[in-house]
Amino acid sequence: MIEILTQYLQKNHFSHFDLKAVIFDMDGVLYNSMPAHAESWQQTMEEFGYTSTEPLEFYYHEGRVGSSTINIITEREFGRKATKEEIIKIYARKSVLFAQYNHSEIIPDIKEIIKFVQANGLKPVLVTGSGQPSLLDRLDTHFPGVFTPQTMVTAFDVEHGKPDPEPYLMGLQKGGDLKPNQAIAIENAPLGIESAVGAGIFTIAVNTGPLPDSVLTDAGASVVFDSMETLLEKIQEILRLTHAISV
Repeated sequence: MIEILTQYLQKNHFSHFDLKAVIFDMDGVLYNSMPAHAESWQQTMEEFGYTSTEPLEFYYHEGRVGSSTINIITEREFGRKATKEEIIKIYARKSVLFAQYNHSEIIPDIKEIIKFVQANGLKPVLVTGSGQPSLLDRLDTHFPGVFTPQTMVTAFDVEHGKPDPEPYLMGLQKGGDLKPNQAIAIENAPLGIESAVGAGIFTIAVNTGPLPDSVLTDAGASVVFDSMETLLEKIQEILRLTHAISV
């Protein structure tokens, strides 16, 4: 881990870490919601006459704002961009189905990780590409007092969603106008990893889905863990080392 942290500092031209915040993705990090996303996306696309998708594809789109996902698939399927009316109708239907299929199941051990982060004086920040009210509205129920509008970046806040760096750059701002070496990002999806790495943040991937670890590594994650349980075991050492390392 020392070598991994040192490589990050050298690559990004920082002499040390000065951690103030940990930035969390939502789907696949806080909630085990991606199976419901994949199922609702697949059914919606089939209902609207799309034939080229399969559920696994939507794990690769995870973190992308809905309009971009619809446009990418429409361009592939029909050779054109989706109209504004199509985007509204497709995303509305997908949202209805997602609300039916999703059970707001919390990823095991994520609450303990957040508590550890807070106990070490670090601010939890949320950066999600989601615009699903059925999840966003429940955050304070499941994670009371952790995330507020002042520490959240959602699909409604950005012009360019993941994999663009904008969401994580905004997350740094909401964390307290931070520099990249003052935060760590926890992600599970390739587009989110690209966004966080593009913003210059040390990015930990936790593989909570069906994609190979190599996809997350290729997206730029500095380290990949197989579960939140493993991250929980390692996070104390990671935070300790960020205090000790300088280059």
